[in-house]
Amino acid sequence: MCIGYDTALAGRVDGDSKQIAQGLRGRDEELIDALVGSYQARLIRYLTFLLGRREMAEDVAQETWLRVLERGHTYDGRSRFEPWLFAIARNLAVDRLRQRRVLSFESDGEADGRAGVAPPVSDAPSPFTQAARTEDAQRLARLLDTLDPQYREALALRFLEELSLEEVSTVVGAPVSTVASRIYRGLSALRSQLNGGK
Repeated sequence: MCIGYDTALAGRVDGDSKQIAQGLRGRDEELIDALVGSYQARLIRYLTFLLGRREMAEDVAQETWLRVLERGHTYDGRSRFEPWLFAIARNLAVDRLRQRRVLSFESDGEADGRAGVAPPVSDAPSPFTQAARTEDAQRLARLLDTLDPQYREALALRFLEELSLEEVSTVVGAPVSTVASRIYRGLSALRSQLNGGK
């Protein structure tokens, strides 16, 4: 499977979910290449938010694509492909965090005190900070990094990945009302920090 993909396949990837489901059931290599080409950057961005480490996010992204190959026949095409893909990635990321947590308890414990989030490898800027171009955007990026992981995840899926509330609900395995509450609370926390921290 090559990583580059034919732009003629982009319509199949961006279009009909039923065609994607059919291609996954048939293990259509061209379609899978197109899916990787279309979603890899978004997948790594999302996983980096969850895991806190780019290297780990890249590893989990590879595991995600392997799982898509193994379980592609379970995608029925009744809903968009993105929530299905992100749900697989999230489950693998949660498993990875659990493994790290077990290892961290055997060693020195959580270095930064944030439950469920691996500490960054270095003092390099987070993905939010790297994307920031202005002082306000950099400030917002720093504030997003301080949010509880469940709020940060809900905001990332809703506003960066542009998933609907129902799709975010599918990815995180929580009711729509819980997702809406997490987004509301995350935005409220950001708003109060932005207004009070000037």
